[in-house]
Amino acid sequence: MSRSNDPGHYFQTTSSLEETARKAAKSKNTQGNPIKLPSKILAVIADPQDENYIYVAEAAGNVKRINIEVGQTSISPPSSTNKVAATFSGPTAPLTSVAISPKSDTLFAGCWDKSIWSWTLSTRKTAKRFQGHSDFVKAVIAFTLSGKEVLVSASQDASIIVWDVAAGSKLHTLKGHTRGILALALDPADYEPGKETVTVFSAGSDREIRRWSIGLTSASETQPSPIIAHETSIDALHFDSDGDLWTASADKTAKCLSRGREWEEDSKFEHPDFVRDVAVDEDGGWLVSVCRDEEVRVWDKSSGKLHHTFSGHFEEVTGLLLLGQRVVSVSIDATVRQWSLKPQELAKAVQEAKDERLGKEKDMEPEKKEGMMTAEEEAELAELLGDSD
Repeated sequence: MSRSNDPGHYFQTTSSLEETARKAAKSKNTQGNPIKLPSKILAVIADPQDENYIYVAEAAGNVKRINIEVGQTSISPPSSTNKVAATFSGPTAPLTSVAISPKSDTLFAGCWDKSIWSWTLSTRKTAKRFQGHSDFVKAVIAFTLSGKEVLVSASQDASIIVWDVAAGSKLHTLKGHTRGILALALDPADYEPGKETVTVFSAGSDREIRRWSIGLTSASETQPSPIIAHETSIDALHFDSDGDLWTASADKTAKCLSRGREWEEDSKFEHPDFVRDVAVDEDGGWLVSVCRDEEVRVWDKSSGKLHHTFSGHFEEVTGLLLLGQRVVSVSIDATVRQWSLKPQELAKAVQEAKDERLGKEKDMEPEKKEGMMTAEEEAELAELLGDSD
């Protein structure tokens, strides 16, 4: 007997029906100039060759290169007018993360099938497949070390594996986390392409941030105790230009951890729901965050105050990028959206949101019916009638 996936064929509560109707109505909005893809988007990275292009990882098992300037996918050089779909395919399970090698023409993606897939960018053909984890791969990063191309993967199995890309083999397996690992970040203060070791930060469901020294011949944890800055899972790690660490957590906060104060909390930004990703606009002084509640928020980095909320996504937002003065966000709703941080355009967005809010408040005010008196008028009339007696 076949099973239906249509929710209309099953009992639904009033609240679930209302939520479905809300999302259906919101899905029609064009805020952020949405680029619609066929499946949920789980991760996004910038194209290091052109800021008008991004790579996204889809739940359908594909990586796509998107021309966000024109809203089309493309396998052609940016100068070409021939815009055709660019799909890196092969996996049959969702892809959770994506990275590009700074040295070779290689694209990597972590997958639910417990492996890391790779493709040659120029041909879009599958290359090596890295297998060694026993659960979902949740994060990948790639860099060069002593001239060698290195891939680092983190998994729901609580392990980190360091790979020799050219050989397709394991260099090291690192353990220390007690639950799944969700994020990796290369410490820019300790990275030089010719250096023999680098420092990688990891974080995950156990709320711990751990630091690892990784070389070609050895790898180990650099500190006996992890950094504890959150109450629960950490979904994202990002370093800013000062070397401070920014985090996004399911405890409904984004935080800045100060390098100069041994990773103590420097600032905290509270949200109404799980925070999925963060990005820092150094020039504008903004922190941008995305949340499970569908919103993209812009915060004043120095004061910690919420400056503006971009609304447009109608499902959880899973990732974001900052490309110049442009924010790119991706979501479970299968759309890529863009938001401007240019001063004039941001000010316009703030004013439009204010006008819309005031308009809604005005609509909610009870309308005074013709011929009816206010409470003050009724009291005055009663006083006059009393005097006439």
